Amino acid sequence: MKGVLKEFKEFAVRGNVIDLAVGVIIGAAFGKIVTSLVNDIIMPPVGKLLGGIDFSQKIINLDRDMRTASGQEITTLAQANEAGATVIAYGQFINVMIDFLIVAFCIFMLVKGINYIKSKEHKKPEPQKTTKACKYCLSEIPAAATRCSHCTSELEAEGNGATA
Repeated sequence: MKGVLKEFKEFAVRGNVIDLAVGVIIGAAFGKIVTSLVNDIIMPPVGKLLGGIDFSQKIINLDRDMRTASGQEITTLAQANEAGATVIAYGQFINVMIDFLIVAFCIFMLVKGINYIKSKEHKKPEPQKTTKACKYCLSEIPAAATRCSHCTSELEAEGNGATA
């Protein structure tokens, strides 16, 4: 039992697990922000433009014969919930789809940014070599050298060929 607890402790405090937990918590908070953005900021003007429609209340009533307590036809989600009617809440579905599209777009942009940063790291130019190998003794000498300091062979100013 102690071995299992020790293994679990090592697993739980590894960097990846903690990073994942932080990501899930931030993601949940971000989801709430996006839901509020859709429900409170985006959908009211869209509904107003479409003739005062409240998408969150749009339903298809599957219990046509069921009525509210006052005898009215059930036309909103709130009325359906109160009466216990079976409905398809397509307005809620539209809101959730818009939530998803916003979150998916944000994740897409985040991944695109990370990939851009990673590609910049991979495209860093190779540092310019400051040494070269002598063609004759294979010793490392300064790249601008015209004579090898080890074997004293004359070298071309650029390249490794001999001038003699």
